[in-house]
Amino acid sequence: MRGLIIGAALGGVAAAVLAANVLSANAQSQTGAVSIDNFTFNPQILRIKAGTTVTWTNKDDIPHAIAAVGKQFKSKVMDTDNSYSFTFTTPGSYAYFCSLHPHMTGTIVVEAATGEAEH
Repeated sequence: MRGLIIGAALGGVAAAVLAANVLSANAQSQTGAVSIDNFTFNPQILRIKAGTTVTWTNKDDIPHAIAAVGKQFKSKVMDTDNSYSFTFTTPGSYAYFCSLHPHMTGTIVVEAATGEAEH
């Protein structure tokens, strides 16, 4: 009987440690990346969880600038190897384009974070 009680207590400790590690991992910020090259965004559609920071990096040899269609975010002009980051906190679909070359388009799809209720 005493062995069962000790085993149950250790199981509870292990469960608590596991839960703390899961919560810690969920609290860490996530990142996403979009490369700008040859007048395209790669990937053109990026799916992320709410709370993720996306970084666009200009790999082209000409300047580019990022602007959301809904005006949620806008970068300054980025020269080669410059980058711009934005953290997406609200689930939804965010269409964007290069304000210097409007034919360049992309979309960030933000899904609810695990355990978060969708709006």
